[in-house]
Amino acid sequence: MGFWLRFNLLVFTIAILSTPVLSDLILSKVDRRIDLTSQIVRITSTLKVENAGSGLVSEVLLAFQSFRLKIWYLMATTNEGKGKTKSAGVSLPVEIANPKGMPPALTVYSVSLSKALGEGDTMSLDVLAVFTHTLKPFPEKITQADIQLVLFQDSAYYLSPYAVKFQSLSIKLPDARIESYTKIENTKIHGSEIKYGPYENLHPFSYSPLVVHFEINQPFAVAQELVREIEVSHWGNVQVTEHYNIVHEGAKSEGEFSRLEYQARPHIRGSSAIRHFVAKLPPRAHSIIIGMKLGIYQHLICGLILKELLIEPRYPMFGGWRTAFIIGYSLPLQDFLFELEGKRFLNISFASPINDLVIDNLVVKVVLPEGSRDLSVSTPFPVKQRQESKISHLDVVGRPVIVLEKADVVPEHNQYFQIHYSFNKLSMLREPFMLISGFFFLFVACIVYVHVDLSISKSSASYLAKLQWDEVRATIQQVESIINQCLATHEKIEASLRDLSRIGDVQACKTTRKTADGLLKEHSKELKPLLAFLQSSPAAANILPKVEELVAKERELQERWMAKHSIIVDCYEKKLGGREIENRVAPQQQKVVALRQEVEDLLEYIDEI
Repeated sequence: MGFWLRFNLLVFTIAILSTPVLSDLILSKVDRRIDLTSQIVRITSTLKVENAGSGLVSEVLLAFQSFRLKIWYLMATTNEGKGKTKSAGVSLPVEIANPKGMPPALTVYSVSLSKALGEGDTMSLDVLAVFTHTLKPFPEKITQADIQLVLFQDSAYYLSPYAVKFQSLSIKLPDARIESYTKIENTKIHGSEIKYGPYENLHPFSYSPLVVHFEINQPFAVAQELVREIEVSHWGNVQVTEHYNIVHEGAKSEGEFSRLEYQARPHIRGSSAIRHFVAKLPPRAHSIIIGMKLGIYQHLICGLILKELLIEPRYPMFGGWRTAFIIGYSLPLQDFLFELEGKRFLNISFASPINDLVIDNLVVKVVLPEGSRDLSVSTPFPVKQRQESKISHLDVVGRPVIVLEKADVVPEHNQYFQIHYSFNKLSMLREPFMLISGFFFLFVACIVYVHVDLSISKSSASYLAKLQWDEVRATIQQVESIINQCLATHEKIEASLRDLSRIGDVQACKTTRKTADGLLKEHSKELKPLLAFLQSSPAAANILPKVEELVAKERELQERWMAKHSIIVDCYEKKLGGREIENRVAPQQQKVVALRQEVEDLLEYIDEI
């Protein structure tokens, strides 16, 4: 790594030494401050610009090292007044410029001045440059017990196409522990701050390599992709849903993770781990939800003015570890939707509410109500834009969706943007009208269904066949009922025989037999017209054989019962022994049991049909 660092610096130095001077501007004073307290590097430069030439100058060029630094956010403002009299600066347009003769090792931006500088005129500019992925972990892999060290490279001199009369540099670090730093003339260190300069009379493109190797245990949370969906409802709500896919891009963790050591000494055995994320939600946010992925859980800390959402992963996130979750919350419509000159416009923040989160790719989807038209977008910085549609509940043609996409997003991009559109107020009645109409037609359909006869025509063949089958089924049910009554009569005969064997009352047994004979004859008479109907009905052709077989088996069962009864009564009148009675009755008993089983099987079969 040291070889490539020296090689890159050598190539860069040769390139800038061959770069021509671009104008007669000079920087009479440069005060540069570099903030390295987080993964986001913020460089604030206060420039006092002087026109030493005779012509008017309407732009100021800013140069940066393109081989190492990638600018994610750049802003230039005018600096007027001092101390308490200092007024808010005016933001100036900044664009990439391509001056002739500029080496590829430099990226040059042009700041357009609101008023051209004449001969001898001066003005002050505040330039804020934000960089990410600039702090390189060194070593690149650490264990749970190691601290995280990073390298930062820059120039001790302000890199500019203009001559600099006087300049100073201060580097603010997160901690006083510094492994090493470049020492040149006029270098001082005060706690966690390194100061270089002042340096005077520097030529254009003066460059002095600067490397700082220091400890930083701040989280390097990077959202590789964040999708924010903002759904606007004119019924009083703005629903925001954010899908996060986050990775810790600090020094990668190697070795095993010990939960015991982490809980015992979290600031030593996990100093570089991400313990939680803090999202600052709008003050009136409500209905906060979190979609769980990979074991995420949450705590909510709500204040009266400021709402903070504290999200703690199940495990602390070390270098190279990932997590994913979803945040959802609702906002009152009146705080973000306004009306101007007959058009409505949504005014809402662009980026994530999570503190110090770097976003590689951000997609913002704004879902407007169905019927919105004449859409236009106003953003404070360039974004990619396209339009889609989304079908939701009670939609007919779909809701228009404005999709804004931007790579390389930092907290400074979390500014308000506006979406202007036209909307007819009568369109709000569409969904209530659809609901009312739907319920109305449903009730009408129910009323019609209840009062209209939807049965098949009584003269049709299928209807007549259905009637015939209903009559056949009712007749079969009567036959089954009579057969069950016959079986109950058989059980009475069996009960009288048990009483005979117990008390020996022959006369009572004969009386029961006489009563049973009368009942069975009545049942037989009742069966005759039923069987005659079934024999005459075409609908009963398939089931008639089983019914006739059932009646025949029941009659045979009657005969066997009567024979058994006669044998037992006769034996008791002759006063025969019990063994002799059993021997005489045994053949009849076997027939009775077999016939009873056949009758029950036939009844079950007919019931199934």
